[in-house]
Amino acid sequence: MTDAASRGGPAQAEIPLRAAARVAVERLALDRQNPRLAGREGGTTDVDIVARLYRGEDLGELLQSIAANGYLDIEPLIVLAEAARLTVLEGNRRLAAIRLFREPRLAADVDKRARLRISVPEITDERRRTLDRVSVYRVAERDEAHSFIGFKHINGAAKWDSYAKARFAADWYRADGAALTDIAARIGDRHDTVKRMVNAIYVLDQAEQEGVFRLADRASPRLNFSHLYTALSRAPYMRFLGLGSSWARFEPAARPVPRERLSELREVLQWLYGSRENDIDPVVQLQNPHVKELGEVLDSAEGLEALRATGSLSDAFASAGSAERKFRDALVKARSEIRIASNNLRGFDGRTNGLMGIAEDVSETAQSVVGWMRNKMKARPSDPE
Repeated sequence: MTDAASRGGPAQAEIPLRAAARVAVERLALDRQNPRLAGREGGTTDVDIVARLYRGEDLGELLQSIAANGYLDIEPLIVLAEAARLTVLEGNRRLAAIRLFREPRLAADVDKRARLRISVPEITDERRRTLDRVSVYRVAERDEAHSFIGFKHINGAAKWDSYAKARFAADWYRADGAALTDIAARIGDRHDTVKRMVNAIYVLDQAEQEGVFRLADRASPRLNFSHLYTALSRAPYMRFLGLGSSWARFEPAARPVPRERLSELREVLQWLYGSRENDIDPVVQLQNPHVKELGEVLDSAEGLEALRATGSLSDAFASAGSAERKFRDALVKARSEIRIASNNLRGFDGRTNGLMGIAEDVSETAQSVVGWMRNKMKARPSDPE
């Protein structure tokens, strides 16, 4: 490497292509297109990016590790030469940590703008010197890095959350025009998960473009993206949103939800994620069973009316079920409860204290139910042989 390269001021051609080299940290730039940051609220300045990485990517732990050990230059950052800088495609968290040590003003600006209390540990001069230059591996274009980054973060040791995985795969699909089956194979995905996630990204993008929902407006900082791609694979959601029953089997299409169903799309996304602006809490708190329950509500006019009126999934789900299902579920539950009582008879001390009256009421009600069921069975026409 030339003296100019070691000072961090070379032309980009002096950084070898597809080979490891050490460069000055000043030459490195955070990636504005990082899938970890795409679709999140806020801007894309260095301060915004560092704030989001600190808030959601365990940056504090990395700062502690560097303070204790120095920067362990084991794995090169993957970079792309853009203008006079090297954009870090893989390794933004490491670069953010290094810059926080080297640039005290950056930490102060993040604290002020994002209202975060970033704690940058003390570091010895010896360990600080490990932050001056780092190893990089330069690629010719973003697409060249896709396979490596995709495998590492989708099925490898440094996994992204499901939204970042989906955004990465969708951006790759749009850029290359490759089939999602090929993308899935190249990143080591053996299931249909990538296709389902990218289809969900297209639905989210449509919602943003049509102005019916913004991810930045969701009620919780955490984005449970799996709620959406799981829901969109279920028939009740497809029917409610006007999606064909086999829509997710094909390559994604822009704006998959018909325009006449955009209001329904807004409702589904707000039920999944809420809205800070409109003070709406999500009704789906857990993927299991709430995504399934919401689907049953969407299939029921009575349940849907209850959900819109009350905002309560439990009340809407109770209204959504057929009389047959409610009867069956209640009977099974009653049997379970009475068996628990039977197994704990030793807990009754012989005093009346109202319990005998409850037991007699249970018995009378049970006999009434059994009598009604027997009469119904007698009145039912015999099944033809």
